[in-house]
Amino acid sequence: MAVRGIRGATTTEENSETAIIEATTELIGRLSHDNALDPQEIAAAWFTTTADLNAEFPAAAARRFGWSDVPLLCAHEMNVPPNNARSIERCIRVLLLVNTTQPASAMRFAYLHRAARLRATA
Repeated sequence: MAVRGIRGATTTEENSETAIIEATTELIGRLSHDNALDPQEIAAAWFTTTADLNAEFPAAAARRFGWSDVPLLCAHEMNVPPNNARSIERCIRVLLLVNTTQPASAMRFAYLHRAARLRATA
């Protein structure tokens, strides 16, 4: 069994508790579905937000989603200038570390809403 990384990102329209919870729930729901995740297989989840999102921790959404035994961490992303193609406002990113027998090529990432452009610039 290996530990694989699964990446995802989404955006919100505002800096509010509700917006952060809803966006994070949608993102981890998509990643869970697309990768058939069992919370017991998730070694850890590391969430980051851009500095303009601070009304709630994305980890709060993960707890509500049922990830009660998953180690969670939240941090802010680097403050990259807005003229950079990979800089995006009100963005939530996640890196899931998952114990799996699947190859890295089987991991499905999710980039939702305005974060979809991050894949185009990667």
